[in-house]
Amino acid sequence: MKKIVSTAAAPAALGPYSQAVWAGDFLYCSGQLGINPKTGAMAGPDVISQAVMALENIKALLASQGLSLDNVVKTLVFLTDIGNFKAVNEEYAKYFRDDPPARSCVEVSSLPLGGAVEIEVIAHR
Repeated sequence: MKKIVSTAAAPAALGPYSQAVWAGDFLYCSGQLGINPKTGAMAGPDVISQAVMALENIKALLASQGLSLDNVVKTLVFLTDIGNFKAVNEEYAKYFRDDPPARSCVEVSSLPLGGAVEIEVIAHR
């Protein structure tokens, strides 16, 4: 069985999808852009501010379900410019200090709302 997650602590979905879905003890979180959930706008024009906001959105989404970044077992990072890998990686490392999850990182041609980075996670309860 699956259970749909919706919280005002993270940006609302931009289309016909859920912010996150429970399937057993796994929480599958949709990709988070660098959108400030209070304003609905990007946190800033640069990849760093967007990456930090995306990670904060992930933290908020997890917290709404009684989880933390320590529960994350897999991440997928989408970048519109793989040249930003190092900068995003430095911010990412601040959030996943100990026992980091498995991760993939890919370059994509574009992201919704002109975003520079999107991050999705899978967490385990």
